[in-house]
Amino acid sequence: MEHDHGGRHMRAVNGRTDRVVVVGAGLSGLSAALHLVGRGRAVTVLERDRVPGGLAGRHDVDGYRVDTGPTVLTMPDILDETFAAVGESVRDRLDLLPLTPAYRAHFADGSRLDVHSDEAAMTEAVRAFAGPGEAVGYLRLRRWLRRLYEVEYDRFIAANFDSPLSLLTPTLARLVAMGGFGSLERAVGRFLTDERLQRVFSFQSLYAGESPHRALGVYGVISYMDTVAGVHFPRGGMRAVPDALAAAGVSAGVEYRYGSEVDHLERRGGRVTAVRTAAGERFECDAVVLATEPNTAYRLLGRAPRRPTRLRSSPSAVVVHLGTTARWPDTAHHSLSFGGAWRGTFDEIIRRGTTMGDPSLLITRPTASDPGLAPPDRDLLYLLAPVPNLEVGRVDWERDGKAYVEEVVSVAERRLFPGLAASVEAVHAVTPTDWAARGLTAGTPFSYAHSLTQTGPFRPSNFPRYSENAVLAGSGTVPGVGVPTALVSGRLAADRITGPR
Repeated sequence: MEHDHGGRHMRAVNGRTDRVVVVGAGLSGLSAALHLVGRGRAVTVLERDRVPGGLAGRHDVDGYRVDTGPTVLTMPDILDETFAAVGESVRDRLDLLPLTPAYRAHFADGSRLDVHSDEAAMTEAVRAFAGPGEAVGYLRLRRWLRRLYEVEYDRFIAANFDSPLSLLTPTLARLVAMGGFGSLERAVGRFLTDERLQRVFSFQSLYAGESPHRALGVYGVISYMDTVAGVHFPRGGMRAVPDALAAAGVSAGVEYRYGSEVDHLERRGGRVTAVRTAAGERFECDAVVLATEPNTAYRLLGRAPRRPTRLRSSPSAVVVHLGTTARWPDTAHHSLSFGGAWRGTFDEIIRRGTTMGDPSLLITRPTASDPGLAPPDRDLLYLLAPVPNLEVGRVDWERDGKAYVEEVVSVAERRLFPGLAASVEAVHAVTPTDWAARGLTAGTPFSYAHSLTQTGPFRPSNFPRYSENAVLAGSGTVPGVGVPTALVSGRLAADRITGPR
């Protein structure tokens, strides 16, 4: 079935779509379920874990409430649209705290900058940090990022593609003219000359699996989400987001079955007719959303997409969660600790397969906003160090993982947290082998890199040609990696089943 979709025809599932099974209660599966039930479908969600969230996971240790997945929440309006699918809003379900500053950036030369999403506050901060010329450049960059987002969002991010030809629109011409297909580093460099500021507005490309000098300018939208639209934190931790989405689904009539691992799809011709779990339960369906890791989806479907070259995965990360008896009250909720090295560090983790010689770290202190995530008079810290994925990596994590975790802690101690190691009373660390054990491709939580050949219509489709009623959702398909994009991905999957709204 074809639907007109903003001037383009979009493939959608033919025939009845009354009963839909969603496999996976990560953010994309939870979003798909809300959009589908809001459009009158009977929806059952099957999830192997005992709780919703998928990669937005949780781990409680000694009174510390640890979020093991994403820690940065941007674009609350996309979250609001997801709740609106069932007539609710973010305000009904979550207490979202705006973070001021969004980040605090610490540089190797000892300087630091509070990154604000408020225009006036950030202009003043940049002027004080790097002079009036850079403040003017920041305002121009901010306008460029906003325009980039406005041009890109409807037609490039929040859109279903059936072929690369669907890109040939005035939007593409505008993105090319704006420098969207040149390098992000060069694009940012047109506005800012201070290398420290360039880093603040381009490090986000690593979330998209690319170094700033290789990332496409279009991924400036991630910088837009962070530095213009603002960063929030839900009271109760990031787990509050999947919990709230699932609760809204229950109220709207979605059935959730936790502890249900799907191991088989029954088919008649090109159609999936039922979903079977490892425990032998059988769920009949008219359509299915596979909101799983791509490898799992392709295994269930019995084949992977044919591509001229192998898909390249993003770098991975070592994440160290620390419960500490010392408190760090002057530390922001999110800190960026930049090493002196820059270009070479990306080469180390993406090309050479080694850990960063002079690492840049993302450090989150959720207790800055919600002290209840730790026992009284304690702090909770999250240290993220980008590392190579298992495809390119030459690190034996089983053997050397513990030593690297200690190295990350000592770098954080040296730069920002004197006496850190001695104050640690709870540790939970995750390495690429741990991600791989959860079924994540190449041991990375960031899925496929967003190179030109793996972006937009070139990313693995959410509606494989060989299937008549199975659609995909999640970071391995369109639009890609991140909390807002995972939510959009669920909506795009629902559009494939019901036609767009």
